[in-house]
Amino acid sequence: MAAEEKYEFKSGTKKTLLILGVVGLVLFALGVFQASRPAHHEEKKASAAIENKLVASNDDHAAADGAKAESHEEEGGVWPMVMKRIKTSLWHNNVYFTGLGIIGLFFIAIQYAAQAGWSAPIKRIPLAIGHWIPIAGILTLGIWFFSNHDLFHWTHSYLYDKAGGHYDKALDGKGGFFFWPLAHGSFPAFYVIRMVVFFGLWFLFFNLIKKHMLAEDLEGGTSHWLKIRKFAAIFLIIFAVSSSVSAWDWVMSIDPHWFSTMNGWYVFASWWVSGLALITLLVTFLKDAGYLKQVNANHLHDLGKFIFGFSIFWTYIWFSQYLLIFYANIPEETVYFIQRRSVSPYSWVFFTNLILNFVLPFLLLMPRDAKRQLSTLKVVCVIVLVGHWFDFYNMITPGVMQFHGGLGFLEIGLGLVFISAFLYVVLNSLSKFPLVAKQHPMMEESMHHHI
Repeated sequence: MAAEEKYEFKSGTKKTLLILGVVGLVLFALGVFQASRPAHHEEKKASAAIENKLVASNDDHAAADGAKAESHEEEGGVWPMVMKRIKTSLWHNNVYFTGLGIIGLFFIAIQYAAQAGWSAPIKRIPLAIGHWIPIAGILTLGIWFFSNHDLFHWTHSYLYDKAGGHYDKALDGKGGFFFWPLAHGSFPAFYVIRMVVFFGLWFLFFNLIKKHMLAEDLEGGTSHWLKIRKFAAIFLIIFAVSSSVSAWDWVMSIDPHWFSTMNGWYVFASWWVSGLALITLLVTFLKDAGYLKQVNANHLHDLGKFIFGFSIFWTYIWFSQYLLIFYANIPEETVYFIQRRSVSPYSWVFFTNLILNFVLPFLLLMPRDAKRQLSTLKVVCVIVLVGHWFDFYNMITPGVMQFHGGLGFLEIGLGLVFISAFLYVVLNSLSKFPLVAKQHPMMEESMHHHI
């Protein structure tokens, strides 16, 4: 039986998170002001005209979407484009942090399904991260209904009118995936139902697993551990389907004429390595603060190996998707990468992704000792978390904003607001139950863990 530890969510930490949120709001306001200036508007129009020609030569849909965006901006002034940028950033941050919340639950499920003993002292950290899931569900539904026509081209009814001038045969062919059982171009019932069902199932299994994890502290034995293992196995099957479909729904459908059979894996890989980095970062900070006495260098080594290995896995998926599309050279596929490689600011983010998410984690975590050092792990985890925030930016923003995207105070400010709210929920949840499981049946094995 482990000695009880309780995390104290101190007022100083709350104040720091509040300041971080306020700074985010100030930066967001500055970003909105900057984006709404006429001079900024004219600069973006000039660069967009050049970039539009570059990408349009490779894809007719890109040309049409770019022309529509410019026409809409000219008719409505600057604010419609600023609002679209705000909605895009909201969706980008929401999808990223939703993934972190889900990965908290996924990490726990993997440990129980694999009957892993090494992770017994750290399971309460991903459990706390999972408390973001219900908030993420509310935000996802709210942002989608607030922004769907700006974010998702396929939601416009005129695209499904065969008698109209904007009829899109390709999207009409995919209409059943969004609108079933209703008519194409009406309310996307199947899409929204999937969203509600996925969050409902994730929240259900989170509560079931949490209930038995906390009951185990009081009653001991193996009965709760066995029940969690059963729930974990069922959840992993559900997660295998729901994570891929949610990636198609929330990310890939933003570029509705583009498709990739590897997109579900790619989004999962980005979520997974980000979640691992967050879990490890919280472990290192708690360890530095005098908590988690059961966690030793061997546990840190395992976490470091996970980040090292899955950073390589993410790169493998990234390269495989890129190589297949590059080699096939099909216009409706290649435009996805041409736009991201050629249009500012997506182009520098495109290459920065590889440096932050592969090169630096690979080099910094390659030595054995680096995986056992709190200071090194902190640096690498921050790099990975920032890098995959950029990764989701480049997955989402180009498809919505086309040639009018930006990456400045607006996006960074909203990111800081989300970080502040997310960490408040996680740390507040962490303070509500024992930091380390008191009667976990594999705690003894974990305390003698050595690699």
